[in-house]
Amino acid sequence: MQYGICPLSIVPIRTNPDDCAEMSSQLLYGEHFKVLESRKKWSKIRSAYDKFEGWIPNNQFRFISEEVYNEIENKAPQKISSDIISHICTKDGMLLPILLGSMVNSSALLNHTFEGNVYADKNPKENLVDVAIMYLKAPYLAGGKTPFGIDCSGFTQMVYKINGHTLERTAEGQSKQGEALSFIEESEPGDLAFFDDNEGVIDHVGIILKDNYIIHVNGHVRIDRIDHTGIFNSEEKLYTHQLRVIKKVI
Repeated sequence: MQYGICPLSIVPIRTNPDDCAEMSSQLLYGEHFKVLESRKKWSKIRSAYDKFEGWIPNNQFRFISEEVYNEIENKAPQKISSDIISHICTKDGMLLPILLGSMVNSSALLNHTFEGNVYADKNPKENLVDVAIMYLKAPYLAGGKTPFGIDCSGFTQMVYKINGHTLERTAEGQSKQGEALSFIEESEPGDLAFFDDNEGVIDHVGIILKDNYIIHVNGHVRIDRIDHTGIFNSEEKLYTHQLRVIKKVI
């Protein structure tokens, strides 16, 4: 088994070992992983954080030893960058921009210096909403996990990650976590709402706000009304997503 770490701001994870393949997720700076398969230009990896698998280019990550991998795994608490953009200083004095939600525990292992603000422990539930608001207007990007491009499950995952809680990468996977609530009135800000398509497949997720509002990704990160039927877009005067279940994860 081989191991690696992301030394760049972002590395796309693709469904196949091809630059034209669909981007299914992303690695942010400092995320470590297992290398499941190596080819000449590509490697199939499994993220340590959420066990998500996919292909990344060999020239966009750095191999690390099993000892270093385990050292990163056992570091607690994790330090996660809390600014939309902050910077790493590399060993040659260059500045590397990193984004909200990057893991900076391992910067010293990469001979990097981080100077910025971090979240370093589990935060109270009310902090979920504060972090979610930081992503407002972030454009939709399939597989994205940053304020400059994000999808619905990437958004909820990152908000929870920054606050010290782990969610699966997909909306369907996240829907299997936590405790289901019987009524929307039982929900609290920070709970997750899941939505399905006409075939009953969960394909969307958002974060409950107070007073029957929800923050989610539809074109961009936005705030809409929510009720027992689903998400109501007041601009388009229609329901855009059909409510399936609300979950209390923390």
